[in-house]
Amino acid sequence: MKLGYVIVYVPNVTASVLFYERAFGLQRRFIHEGADYAEMETGTTALAFVSEGLASTSVGPITPNRSDTTPAAVEIALISDDVATSYRQALTAGATSVLAPTKKPWGQTVSYVRDNNGVLVEICSAVGG
Repeated sequence: MKLGYVIVYVPNVTASVLFYERAFGLQRRFIHEGADYAEMETGTTALAFVSEGLASTSVGPITPNRSDTTPAAVEIALISDDVATSYRQALTAGATSVLAPTKKPWGQTVSYVRDNNGVLVEICSAVGG
């Protein structure tokens, strides 16, 4: 097997796409005409957004991500060549700071923000670099 998609269930697919474009510089692959599904250009594994309404008909009840609740025990990790600049860009676009860029003992720089839906996003350098 291989990882094909990371899918985040969101209240508004279009708003999530626009946020990820502004905050993280990702490009949309497409937004489905009904705006219940979208994919971002993220390399081999696609980052996708699905409306919570569509999710409830497909997989049943879900616990939604929200900015005013504790984040779910999962994160989206985005690798950046300039973590500090990417972190500031995300904050300027409306992300909420969780951890400012921090150099780890193994050499990696990591930071954390929460997106417009409250999802935890790591902005980091490549491991070992």
